[in-house]
Amino acid sequence: MEAPGAMKQVDPLYYAQLLFKRRSYEDCAVSFSGSVVIASLDHANCPSSNQTVCTKLLEKNPYDKAAWYLKARALTEAVRIDETELEDEGLAEVMLDENATAKLPRPGTSFARPMTNQGSSRGIRPTSKTGRPVSGFARPGTQSGRPSTMEQAVKTPRTAAGRPVTTASGRYVRLGTASMLQDESGAFINVAKLDLPKYAKRPALAKALFLYLLHVDEQPVKALELAAHATEHQEYQDQWWKAMLGFCYHRLGMFRDAEKQLQSSMKQQPTIFGAMLLAKVYIRLDQPQNALRVYSDALVPFADDTVLLAAQARVYEGIGDLTAAVGKYKNLLDNDSTNVEAIASLAAEEFYADQPELALLLYRRLLQMGVASAELFNNLGLSCFQAQQYDMALSCFERALTLAEDTTMSDIWYNISHVCLSLGDVTLTEQCLKLAVTYDSSNAEAYNNLGVIEQRSNKVDAARGHYLKAIETSAYIHEPHYNYGLISFNHGDMSTAQNECQAALKLYEDHVASQQLLLEIKQLLRE
Repeated sequence: MEAPGAMKQVDPLYYAQLLFKRRSYEDCAVSFSGSVVIASLDHANCPSSNQTVCTKLLEKNPYDKAAWYLKARALTEAVRIDETELEDEGLAEVMLDENATAKLPRPGTSFARPMTNQGSSRGIRPTSKTGRPVSGFARPGTQSGRPSTMEQAVKTPRTAAGRPVTTASGRYVRLGTASMLQDESGAFINVAKLDLPKYAKRPALAKALFLYLLHVDEQPVKALELAAHATEHQEYQDQWWKAMLGFCYHRLGMFRDAEKQLQSSMKQQPTIFGAMLLAKVYIRLDQPQNALRVYSDALVPFADDTVLLAAQARVYEGIGDLTAAVGKYKNLLDNDSTNVEAIASLAAEEFYADQPELALLLYRRLLQMGVASAELFNNLGLSCFQAQQYDMALSCFERALTLAEDTTMSDIWYNISHVCLSLGDVTLTEQCLKLAVTYDSSNAEAYNNLGVIEQRSNKVDAARGHYLKAIETSAYIHEPHYNYGLISFNHGDMSTAQNECQAALKLYEDHVASQQLLLEIKQLLRE
């Protein structure tokens, strides 16, 4: 990278610092090029542009701490991600988790057993493939649950058309190997030859080295060793190193040790990072109430902090307390009027609360903010249709189909089928549903509606096949159980009808049609 105009004669290290402040991390690491002694930043006269200026400075003086520190920080910030957010749990984390405190937790005390009587009715608000009410904002951890059996875990996709992620640690390894900076002599830092106790006595260099080992080199064990030496050198009085110890323990899956270190750090000095990480530890331990307590305690010194409010709302949403989640999202929106997650979540809640006009206003607000995606136009189309703005609804669905990928195409065609059914065009409805199951063979709602259409056309065998496919695909929707029970009742199969009605009521105990059908079956069996 050639330095612009007046910057050509500037000190290379100063220019690197300037790029770092501008968050041009790659340019900061790769802008200083040349295989000759660099007196300026005129790269056009340099025979090579593959070595960094920091590398060149270190070749001139291997003990240049400023160049070493700056390069380590630039490489770290280029690949560093916010790990305080929720993340997807893989099969290894879910099925081999030995940290659960109760096999049969009370509703609301575990993510595996959320509340069912809070927020919109289950008969109105659809659920995801894991049984959670759909949220208005897609993020890691919201559409995934804790499966109770291995078979259910294998069936649960990470996305609509993907296989479940096997373990979370693989993501860190791939990020590390992809971002490793190699030159002729190998990696930037030879970790095997590091004298960690010596670096632990130099606070600034120790922190830069720690972050490099954790985020770039992906060696949490070495990072943990360095953090332990640094904590000991600071006489256990530095809250940052205690938090980093907890960070390493969390990365290694040692959640109880991480809990102790983070609690000590928070006791010494409360921080938002420490609170988020401690709550994340409790979430991995499946203790949402403790996570909520941590967020509430952190909101005392950091009142109305948007990061904490958003995290608290997500936990409430995870345990099924949608009423509390909506309250937190409203509070979040009061403090940050441009928060996309809060706006989208409130819009979804208003839509399922039979307030499509309010949902339409919120979705239009997202559109005005520059958010343009297939999901947004799909939700706009549904809101316009429910608000009886039919011309806008069709144009929004057309835009959604234009922007959609294969993973979202199924949901859009399913929603269009509802519009067609409301207009009385059953043939077009059937075509839309067939397109929905073509793009996503696990769309249980589409199979259920296809079964209803076939049943009304007196195609009993085809209807049964669709109902059974819907039941097999998703174990969390009650409609196919009721429909299959009804068609069995009409053909004299009382035993199957009774079992399916009971299954439907187990999923949604307030389903009136299933209650009435089950009562009628019991009366006939008594006779």
